[in-house]
Amino acid sequence: MGDDRRVARTLLARHGSTYAEDAGITLADRPGPLYQLLVLTTLLSTRIRAQVAVAAARELFAAGWRTPQAMEASGWQDRVDALGRGHYRRYDERTATMLGTGARLCLDRWHGDLRRMHRETGGEPAALRRRLTEFPGIGPTGADIFLREAQTVWPDVRPYADRRTLAGARRLGLPADPHGLAGLVAAPDFGRLASALVRVALGEESAGEVTRTAAAR
Repeated sequence: MGDDRRVARTLLARHGSTYAEDAGITLADRPGPLYQLLVLTTLLSTRIRAQVAVAAARELFAAGWRTPQAMEASGWQDRVDALGRGHYRRYDERTATMLGTGARLCLDRWHGDLRRMHRETGGEPAALRRRLTEFPGIGPTGADIFLREAQTVWPDVRPYADRRTLAGARRLGLPADPHGLAGLVAAPDFGRLASALVRVALGEESAGEVTRTAAAR
């Protein structure tokens, strides 16, 4: 267990930011940041590199579309252009449409406040996953992305570890179950650990470098 904790601490020290943080989202249990996470989740749900999705989210937010009201009011071509500036080109037109439709659904179903979704489901992960997949472009994998990041501000969802998180854990020789991983870090850090493990699974972070650095400490 001591060695596992050292590996987890090393991983957090090397790459402890969440994808939401990379996209410039100051995540909090408030309508704006939660909607921004939904936008990022939509972008991350396509077959495109995570860094490109993060860059595209930054462009959308820089254009001022940080709320569902603002996103819906934006022009379709303007959304396409913003995605293009983030080099999100292969899926730009379809995603621009989904962002507009998703903003309208967020307003109609949840009055622009995803905390209502959280309350309605009682914070139960399976129920939240079902609600999230109602948004265009967000399937089970996208729902996992949202909950993996949202657990930093929704403690009742924690510990949430999706298949990519667990794949990263296996590559590092760490426990491949959510509660085993949760025992390696302080509760507020688990969301950051989950994101860092995804980076290992995706090859953004080297499992070998992490384990070698941890062993040298």
